[in-house]
Amino acid sequence: MARALMIQGAGSDVGKSLIVAGLARAARRRGLRVLPFKPQNMSNNAAVTVDGGEIGRAQALQALAAGVEPHTDMNPVLLKPETDVGAQVIVHGKRIATARAREYAAMKPSLMGAVLESFGRLKERADLVLVEGAGSPAEVNLRKSDIANMGFARKAGVPVVLVGDIDRGGVIAQLVGIQAVIDPDDAAMIQGFVINKFRGDPTLFDDGYRLIEARTAWRGFGVLPWFARAGELPAEDALGLGEARKPGQCKIAFLALSRIANFDDLDPLKLEPGVDLVMVRPGEAIPGDAKLVILPGSKSTRGDLAFLRAQGWDIDLLAHHRRGGHILGLCGGYQMLGQSVADPDGIEGLAGETRGLGLLDVTTTMTEQKTLTRVSAVHAATHQPISAYEIHIGRTDGPDRARPFSMLDGSPEGAMSRDGRVHGSYLHGLFAADGFRKAFLARLDIPAADQPYGARVESALDALAEHIEAHLDVEGLLALAR
Repeated sequence: MARALMIQGAGSDVGKSLIVAGLARAARRRGLRVLPFKPQNMSNNAAVTVDGGEIGRAQALQALAAGVEPHTDMNPVLLKPETDVGAQVIVHGKRIATARAREYAAMKPSLMGAVLESFGRLKERADLVLVEGAGSPAEVNLRKSDIANMGFARKAGVPVVLVGDIDRGGVIAQLVGIQAVIDPDDAAMIQGFVINKFRGDPTLFDDGYRLIEARTAWRGFGVLPWFARAGELPAEDALGLGEARKPGQCKIAFLALSRIANFDDLDPLKLEPGVDLVMVRPGEAIPGDAKLVILPGSKSTRGDLAFLRAQGWDIDLLAHHRRGGHILGLCGGYQMLGQSVADPDGIEGLAGETRGLGLLDVTTTMTEQKTLTRVSAVHAATHQPISAYEIHIGRTDGPDRARPFSMLDGSPEGAMSRDGRVHGSYLHGLFAADGFRKAFLARLDIPAADQPYGARVESALDALAEHIEAHLDVEGLLALAR
């Protein structure tokens, strides 16, 4: 049976996911068979697994770092928010319910069995399982039914290392305060801490580091400086896509929908030196000089259609199209471009029908059955191969389907407008296909780099492992696992 170590955070977005990915690559380099695990994740950025389910995108990246295929056991419980108070509940890769927050709180204790089943199967197949927590163990109001942090660690007997984010400030209070508020038996599971995202001279924090050690009696495993290449890796937060602006280059804009999903579709475009990828945030107008506007996926198509109209983006899109601009809708974005979206059974919310943007002559009807599959397609216009995945509910049909976006096993997929400037597709991950990406951008007169996207991600993972090896006591961390 494998040994295991859990990385928890003093808060959300402290860098747990990347530290697990870097440790996984470092352990793999030592010849260990390492598998990632996150008991519960909340994200609309999902990956389709080799066993035909879905997990959080971060665990798919960690699997890549470990050199293994992503599997539903790596993230047995996935929550996909559909509203501010409700989410789709995915267990072992399949949707089992849509629940409001209080309803899910009541469900959680019954899900611990599924979590432990997956963890047990991973331990049978690995030398080391690296576990990522969710949020923070300081959320003691949620401790009674917790399956994501100390509830799991105690039940499975997995030692914990706590990560604090010094970039956001208050890291001493984060770590010392967590020990003060959590149950003493939970605190006993914590074997040490790591300080992450440090900028500047780390010796300036020596006194603070020693203070944390003295107040908590936890061992410090090092101070990790800010990792400059983090932006080259797929992120769980869409806000990261808006941080790599390249003014003066060809502008591609995408809409920051309220329930944006699978936005890692855009990661390869962000890294293209000839592309200035612009996130259009709520309240902002779509740039008039954008060559392409992308409507990304959404966890609530009809809800985000209403959100889109509330921002005035429907008017901007029509103006962009009149000026000769191009539009690409992916998954939920594709559905929005049609004449209507009907949900007669209330699968994504209240039953009803919503008028679409009318830029494609297609209509969509939501269905209970969810499509979850990896696919190989050929882009109809450029004849370039695309390795992608589908993860959606709903059927889309109409006259513009006679002009498909791609061919999928000999069948038409997606749609294109009569003027050839509006495209829709259910394919996710399409821009990771280097030949397609280059050919698609060339049709927009946008130059593309020759560097393969996959090679750049692999290089960034290697650099992350080396960064962690240089600044943390990796041998000491791995020795904690049991």
